[in-house]
Amino acid sequence: MTLGKSDNVIVWFRRDLRLFDHAALYHALTASLHVTVVFIFDTEILAQLPRQDRRVAFIWHSLLQLRAELVTHGSDLVVRYGKAIDEIPRLAQERKVTAVYTNHDYEPAAIARDADVARQLAGLGIAFHSFKDQVIFEKDEILTQAGGMYSVFTPYKRNWLAKVSDTHLQSYPVQPYLLHLAKFTGPGLPSLSELGFDESDVDAFKPGMDGGEVVFEDFCKRITHYHQTRDFPAVKGPSYLSVHLRFGTVSIRELARTAWRIGGDGAETWLSELIWREFYQQILWHRPDVVEHAFKPEYDALPFPNNPDYYAAWCEGRTGYPIVDAAMRQLNQTGYMHNRLRMIAASFLVKDLLVDWRWGERYFAETLIDYDLASNNGGWQWAASTGCDAQPYFRIFNPVTQSRRFDKEGKFIRRYCPELAQLDNKVIHAPWLLGAAKAASCKIGKDYPLPIVEHATMRLAALALFKDARHTTRP
Repeated sequence: MTLGKSDNVIVWFRRDLRLFDHAALYHALTASLHVTVVFIFDTEILAQLPRQDRRVAFIWHSLLQLRAELVTHGSDLVVRYGKAIDEIPRLAQERKVTAVYTNHDYEPAAIARDADVARQLAGLGIAFHSFKDQVIFEKDEILTQAGGMYSVFTPYKRNWLAKVSDTHLQSYPVQPYLLHLAKFTGPGLPSLSELGFDESDVDAFKPGMDGGEVVFEDFCKRITHYHQTRDFPAVKGPSYLSVHLRFGTVSIRELARTAWRIGGDGAETWLSELIWREFYQQILWHRPDVVEHAFKPEYDALPFPNNPDYYAAWCEGRTGYPIVDAAMRQLNQTGYMHNRLRMIAASFLVKDLLVDWRWGERYFAETLIDYDLASNNGGWQWAASTGCDAQPYFRIFNPVTQSRRFDKEGKFIRRYCPELAQLDNKVIHAPWLLGAAKAASCKIGKDYPLPIVEHATMRLAALALFKDARHTTRP
């Protein structure tokens, strides 16, 4: 897109809290002599969140760093608190800008918001420019030979890899143009308490651009072994970049480019995970109905019993299955859950407890610091067999088998279920089976709960539930 020079524009930051390799910022800086960076604490989003929310704290600390960097260039960060659909047009008028620049957001509510803002700006004679930034390929850039969306990952990945080039992975050279940042001094950021939130400890996630760089550099030292370590929650295997990807304190182009250039099994496996992220983004863009409905219509109204006591036990990490409980306690205590454990916990809720996947998806949405609608929805529907996965509904994880395979020595379980710490490695995965409590300090059924369901029984019930739905919906 070629844009004429203008005197005064603003760049609306959202999921892109960095001053490097930033599509909208680059286009604004190269098209204008005075660029103001803006962030809106959108009350339509904040009103739905608890007073202590790690995501808000992560954003706040990232903005603090972003502002400090802007100040070194003689500029500042404009922060507003209110509805974005009101604040952006108001701010555009106040600063007498000719255009507003931002990066695409693919969530249905965000698409509607941006369309509303664009309409209001157009009525004021102000342009609205939006750019691709948080993915390598978006919307309908990767299509089947028939011109439709992909509903299976493997052929999507094959097409993605065939299409990608150095041009797609090239950075936007923001730094040479930062002299075009508007020169002013602002009032600074409102405090978290002024925004209606309590401070949360997010130091472990290393907020901000500097934090993203530190986490990425650390992962690059381990990336060659990623394929061997990523599934084991007691091992430092994951990249831990998910929250930085979510809020754009890292660049997806830099991440994908690095994996592409390093090569090898570890880097290629990690690149596949980045492609999975884009696969779910294109699903959401083509099928926004998946936000509340099953991708496979025949499973949209499965008659789940939805036992509230089972659901509460799952949320609180007291199901009696150590790997599931450790996973949920990690989530509740830290705001993060290892990816392998997300699959195990999700499968257990849907296939063992027969609770609607939408209940679990909403709980993750409330608690995950790296919550992303497309990935969360896609992952839950994958685990629930209601999504676009090619595998049939009878894939059901056995929590004990998964535990023995991926936490063989019980190190992760002991970390989050300390009441089981004295059990030996063979017993800790299913402590109720061998009467382990008799000689241990932990009494099963008292200090740690007995299983609330029997896996083999519930597996058969889940199979019947899905099988009946398939027969009922057949024409």
